[in-house]
Amino acid sequence: MFKILAKINKLVLPSFSKQQLDLAKASKWQMAIIGFRYYVTTRALV
Repeated sequence: MFKILAKINKLVLPSFSKQQLDLAKASKWQMAIIGFRYYVTTRALV
């Protein structure tokens, strides 16, 4: 289930690493997206 969700995340959600976003200057919604993507990615790898 998490592998499918990870593929959807890659297609739908923005990639902040490509935009070179500074984590110290990220807004709350950007941090929420980063956290969600991290959670899904780590679960998909297990």
